[in-house]
Amino acid sequence: MTSSWLSFSFQNRETSSRRASSRIGSSRTGWSGAPLRGLVAIRRLGALTSALVVAFTLPAFANEEPNYSPRTYELTLRAISAYEEIADNGGWQALPPAAAGLRIGARGKFAKALRDRLTATRDLDPSLPASSEFDQATQDALKRFQARHGLSETGSVGRLTMLALNVPVEQRLRELDASANRLAALKFKFGERYIVSNIPAAALEAVDNGVVARTYTTVVGRPDRASPTLQTKVVAINILPYWNAPQSIFKADIMPKLQKDPGYLKANHIRLYRGRQEIDPATVDWSKARASDFLAKQDPGVWNSLGFLRIDMPNSDAVYMHDTSHRELFRNDVRFQSSGCIRVAGAQDLAAWIMEGSEWSGQAIQDQIDSGEPKTIKPAKPIPVAWVYLTGWGGPDGSVQFRPDVYNFDTPADQLVAKDANAQPTPVDRTGSVPVAPPKAASPATPKPISAKPASVPAAPARPAAVKPVSAKIASVKAPASRTVTVKTIPVSISLPAD
Repeated sequence: MTSSWLSFSFQNRETSSRRASSRIGSSRTGWSGAPLRGLVAIRRLGALTSALVVAFTLPAFANEEPNYSPRTYELTLRAISAYEEIADNGGWQALPPAAAGLRIGARGKFAKALRDRLTATRDLDPSLPASSEFDQATQDALKRFQARHGLSETGSVGRLTMLALNVPVEQRLRELDASANRLAALKFKFGERYIVSNIPAAALEAVDNGVVARTYTTVVGRPDRASPTLQTKVVAINILPYWNAPQSIFKADIMPKLQKDPGYLKANHIRLYRGRQEIDPATVDWSKARASDFLAKQDPGVWNSLGFLRIDMPNSDAVYMHDTSHRELFRNDVRFQSSGCIRVAGAQDLAAWIMEGSEWSGQAIQDQIDSGEPKTIKPAKPIPVAWVYLTGWGGPDGSVQFRPDVYNFDTPADQLVAKDANAQPTPVDRTGSVPVAPPKAASPATPKPISAKPASVPAAPARPAAVKPVSAKIASVKAPASRTVTVKTIPVSISLPAD
């Protein structure tokens, strides 16, 4: 990031910083409902930096500063200032549908429109000569854009990339504002070692002495079974855990399967109990049964919904981090498919990091798994954990990062377009998901695009409520800088994965 064109300079950073501070402090409140505090510091932004990098590199990886640290709030305010400058310069034009599928070698007005769009956010060097060719520089710029939006770096304009390119600057400012408010309300105690999962990014970082020791791809709660924001500590790791199906999952997902196939539980290594007595599911009339009368418990093994281990962290939502029997979901760009808990790609590696300093190395954990005997192990010292909800933030490398507002937290509820205003939301279930019968392996779910349309910011430390998918209607939204933007929302329709 040494090239001078990567720096986004401002003619009057002092004025811009005051504008960002005033706009957030007067019109926004944190999760606690109180106005943001401490914004006077950002008024000295001109003295802190003479430029803000708006072009971007890969997300943080090992030995880099984490995306969530004591500096993230300040960096996000700088990002707000940068995007206000972009808005004042006219923002960018949406790409026409015909631009979908553009790739290197393309020429013409659509390639030029893409270059103009990437130049607006300095993903493409603005000092380059005007061109109507999708050349190598354009492809590199598009990959930078994709990286900072959490998309696969294909270097071509696919469906999700097109959606991200066409989100207007006013909406990006709202996302940054909302994330700044949430950051201001957080009271997380950063330890020497901590774990942070940003839910919209579907990613997790393990931080050691201020740098990222590990990064992991995750699968988080789908919109109707949202993962909550929380602050807690890891206190134990369950190797080869049992999975107790929550009552709501048993009622909504398992019982309908039992009505069609009484052998479903046995095929998935799930035992059925009434009280403490194990019973045969074939003896139950599932058309009349009540879910509250039963307990379903899945045995440890390769078929288990929690995979080979669960990472326990006490919290009022009864959620945790865990392995999974369906690792193919980690390959998707859209990873909002769990029932509230967070599935971690490389959960065994994370467990080994948590247990550093003990006899439980990665190999020791694997040996315990191979033994087939369940065991609970505890770290010498509990590890702080934060699950946060940041849709827009200033990255530690000076980049501005964005992720989809999948739970609709970023704008007031009265600006949302609901498919059915009278419909009741699906109850949130946070402790697992449903396996499918072997031997057929389920194909990875093909999620539809996640709406980038924001929704209201709840008060801290409230947990995300179930959010109903929105319809593809048009909503006129009043932007913070007195601009009116028409935002097309995309319906969220994600099928329940088979685990």
